[in-house]
Order: sequence, then structure tokens, then C-alpha cells
Amino acid sequence: MSHEHVSYLELLARGAAPEAYDRPVLLARASGAGPEALAELEEAKQLALRVRAELEGRRRREAELSALFATAHDLAGLRDLDAVLRAIVQRARSLLGTEVAYLSLNDPAAGDTYMRVTEGSVSARFQQVRLGMGEGLGGLVAQTARPYVTDDYFGDARFQHTRTIDTAVRDEGLVAILGVPLSLGSQVIGVLFAADRRARVFEREQVALLCSFAAHAAVAIDTANLLAETRSALAELERANDIIREHSGVIERASEVHDRLSELVLHGGGVHDVARAVSEVLGGTVEFTEAGAGTARRAGGHAVREGDDWVAAVSAGGEALGTLVLHGRPDLDPVDQRTLERAALVTSLLLLARRSAGEAEQRVRGELLDDLLDAPDRDRRLLRERAARLRTDSEAPHVVLAARVDRPAGDGDTDAGRRESADRQRLWSAASHLAATRRGLASARDGGTVLLLPLGPGETAADLARQTAKSLGGTLREEVTVGASAPVRAPLDHPDRVAVAYEEARRCLDALRLLHRSGQGAAAEDLGFLGLLLAERRDIGGFVDRTVGQVVAYDRRRGTELVRTLDAYFASGMSPARTKDELHVHVNTVAQRLERIGRLLGPDWQSPARALEIQLALRLHALSDAVGGK
Repeated sequence: MSHEHVSYLELLARGAAPEAYDRPVLLARASGAGPEALAELEEAKQLALRVRAELEGRRRREAELSALFATAHDLAGLRDLDAVLRAIVQRARSLLGTEVAYLSLNDPAAGDTYMRVTEGSVSARFQQVRLGMGEGLGGLVAQTARPYVTDDYFGDARFQHTRTIDTAVRDEGLVAILGVPLSLGSQVIGVLFAADRRARVFEREQVALLCSFAAHAAVAIDTANLLAETRSALAELERANDIIREHSGVIERASEVHDRLSELVLHGGGVHDVARAVSEVLGGTVEFTEAGAGTARRAGGHAVREGDDWVAAVSAGGEALGTLVLHGRPDLDPVDQRTLERAALVTSLLLLARRSAGEAEQRVRGELLDDLLDAPDRDRRLLRERAARLRTDSEAPHVVLAARVDRPAGDGDTDAGRRESADRQRLWSAASHLAATRRGLASARDGGTVLLLPLGPGETAADLARQTAKSLGGTLREEVTVGASAPVRAPLDHPDRVAVAYEEARRCLDALRLLHRSGQGAAAEDLGFLGLLLAERRDIGGFVDRTVGQVVAYDRRRGTELVRTLDAYFASGMSPARTKDELHVHVNTVAQRLERIGRLLGPDWQSPARALEIQLALRLHALSDAVGGK
């Protein structure tokens, strides 16, 4: 075999580009090879290119078959119709090498077709477009049940162009479009598309491939519809499985399980004791797992098979508490299934008992806080003893926090009151857990929840309010607004201060809601001059320092007149020209001072809200200087 032939094999082995196959011929011609040798090389090159094309075709067909197999696998384990349809559209776009792929479904009631899934689309208008039957390329495919393809949509007169459709297609920038029908028998239920933002020709193999994906998509939709139609039949079958003729062996086994589970409950056994007992009875391994993402779909407490395992939901009142999973017994008869279900019921009772104990502690914490708020004249020694039993941190400074769940109320919503009551209960439960972990107290009050929490090292009331709003909001997955009081030192020694602090926290909470800051946490110090009105103690010096303290300090250090410039600037209607007349300085001096003030106060210092606070702070600063001068 000649060296050049070996070169072609090497090119094939590494999957070189077609232009690389010209190199052996060019090298041979440059080295003076004769016509016969060049002709032989040219023939070998053509043969190698044919082999390369055949290999490329096989690789492409393998990729297509792999994608079709993966799609069929998705259908076999169908859980979420939207996820399967998205996977089909994504694979179609990838294999056809198009910039956009999308799928539309027919709406028999409206007599048109609408977008269901898009991939690669960037236009909101395009993603929401609806096509009438016969309109555009997609409407024609839906009407005729035949594939249509165009390499220039806007120049193709075969389609009925409408302003709505053309605007959406132009907004997306599409030029070449291929559409194939989604068919169930003779009925067209939608269209699968592949499209590019440039002119291109779709080959016959690509049309056939998209038709295969469309067939899978139609099967997915049909399967989902069949699943919905058979749910009632499945429910009937599950009830029928309960009607089993019992024999002596069944009775004995059921009796054994009943006795062992009853004994566990009576002797204070735990969840994992139940799992061990059922493992012995069923001859497998039973594990309990806490409620998680996979628990919600296992409703009703029935044992269901998942792979080689059996799973029974542990729930109470519609709430998923966890699952019992049985390993090592793939073939479980109906009697043993009922055993696993009964074990799940006993487990739910044990969990409810444990929760009741926790709720009892929460109520005790709430009662102690209620006494601090409503009966501050109680014996302080008894208050301290009760706090010690709850392991609260009574020595640290505490903050009173008022919290509420904020959600928009629907007009005429008959369930609004029920939801509000549920929100209060969930908020109290979450707040009680937070109070227990932070060695504080919590109680339901005034349509919300009140907490008394100790401050950590270096922590402020505002910090604690923000952390509490974030923690409770994350637990409830709702917006929780929290208002905080100023710190209360030794609240058990001065219980009368707790009620006063609670009123301050409620005023702060109401202010946050009026300022449209729902879902946030704040103390009076976060609310600027409004905080002066809300706080129980008027911290004027703190307000002045937070608002213009940097400017005052700069004047003291440098001997400048930035405070006087600010006064003149606001008095002159925020006009630099009038300010320089007031101060008898050049306008450039005014501009330089204002620039320095902006660096000290921040870029938004001239916004209406900030300007109002700054002017008030300047007046209070001047008043404090005047009083101090006297």
C-alpha cells in the first residue's frame, strides 16, 4: 500500500474535513508524480470521500436513532407531558441544526392552533401567536395534514399571509420553515416545526426525521389523555383490590402485625422501631424517609411499587409527613401491601404525637410572652423560672418583632377568610420554631405573630428584623413583613417595657405596609424621619447622624462650610446660581461643594424623599446647636 493511500486512511480515521483530502494529490503533483500515479491518487481520493460520506451518514443516522430511542424511553416513563414535549422539540432542533424549533396544538373550541412549546425563540409575540386553520405555513399543515417546507417564508405565495402571523414571524426573524403534522389516526392535533433565521433547504431525510419526532409527540399527547381518562378506572381497581377473601394465614399474619405495632405504640416506640418491626414481618428492609420532593405525589396512603421497591406515604390530613420504603420484596401480595400501609398509618400517628409535644412547648412559650404583654405586674421571679424551663436567654438585650403574612386579597373571594386563618396558623408555627432555635418566645396576636428574640453579638434590631422576615418568608414561601422595636434590656426584669416595645414594633410594621415594603423587615432606624414618629424614644441625634452626619463630620475635620452650603442650596430652591448669591461665592465653588456633598451622602441625595429627610436633619442639627449654645 502506497504512502498516499495510508494518508487517506489516516484522514478517515481522524474524521478530517473534505478539503483535507486534496492534500495527498497536491503533494504528489508537486513532487513530480506521473499521470498514472496522479490518476490513481485521484481515484483513491474519490473513494475515500465516498467512504467519509457513508460514515458521516451512518453517524448522523445513529444520532437520529439514538434521539428517537431516548424519546421513546421518555414516553415509557411519562410523568410530565410538558417535559416530554420540550425534550422532543430540543432534540429536533439539535439534530436538524436549526436555530428555532417549536410545537403547536390545535384548539377545537377556538378553531385555531396555538404555541405549546418553543426552543430557541426570543420573541414574546411569536411565543404567544395563534394561527387560524389554513393561515400561514402552520395553519396549512394543520388543515391539510401534510408537511410543508419553505426556504423563504415571506416570498412564498402558497401560504395565506396575515398581518398577525407575519408580524410574529418577522419579529422572530425566521426565513426558512419546515412544519410537519402531529396526527392521531386521521386527526391532526398540532404541528411540529423547525426553522432558521436564514435561507436554507431542508433535505428529504430531515423532513422524515421531523415526522418521526412528530409521531412521538402525538403518542405522548395521546398517552397523557389516556392516563387522564383511566384515573377513575384505576381508582375503582384500587378499591376492588381491598375486597380480598381472607383465609386463616391472612388473619394470623394481620393479627401478628397488629399486635406488634400496638405494643410499640403502647411502650413509647419510635418511627424507626416501627420500621424494624415491619422489616421482620415482611422479610425485607423498611426505611423511613422525611417528607421531600418525591412524597407529594404518593397520596392516599396506598402502597405502590417503584422499581423493585414498595412505597407507602405517611400523611395526615392531606399533609405529607414522609414515606415508608420496603426494599428486597419486589413481589408483594395484597395482604403484605396492606401491612405496609398500616405501618405507614401507625408512623403518621407517632409523628403527630411528637408534633403535638412540640406544639405544646410552643403554646407554653406563647403563654409566657402573652403574660409579659398583658400582665406585666406578674411576679418576676415566677416569670424567670418559667423562662428558665424553656431555656430562653433572659440576660441578653431582646427585640420585640411584629410579623404578618402579606398577600393581595381577592375581591369577592369566599375563601379569603379561610386562607387568612391558615396563614396565621402557619406563621405562628414557623415563628415558634424560630423562637425555640433562638432561645426566644413567640405568640399569635392581632392577626399576626409577635416574637421576643435575643440580640446576638454585634447585631442590631434592624438586622434581626431583616433576618426574621427572610427566615419566615423562606419557610412559608410567602411574603412576611416584620417590624422591630428598639432593644429592650432585661425584659424579664422590666416586663412593662415589652408591651411598649410591641406597640413600637406594630407601628413599624404598619409603616412598612403603607410604604409598599411588604416582605421586608425593618426597625424605626431604617425608616428615616418617619422612624422618629414611630419610635418610642425620639432618637433625634441618631437620625441626624445617620442622615447628614458625614457632612457635619467633614466640616469639623476640614473647617469647610458644606452644612451651610446645603442650607443655602435648599433655601434657594436647589438652584446653584441663587445659592452662590446667598453665599457670596463663585458658582464653581458651589458646584465643587455640591459634588463633595454628593460623594458623602450618595448619588440619590437630591431625590425628593432623601432631600426631605436631609432638610429635616439640617433643621434638627441647627436646633440642637442653638440649644447647646444656650
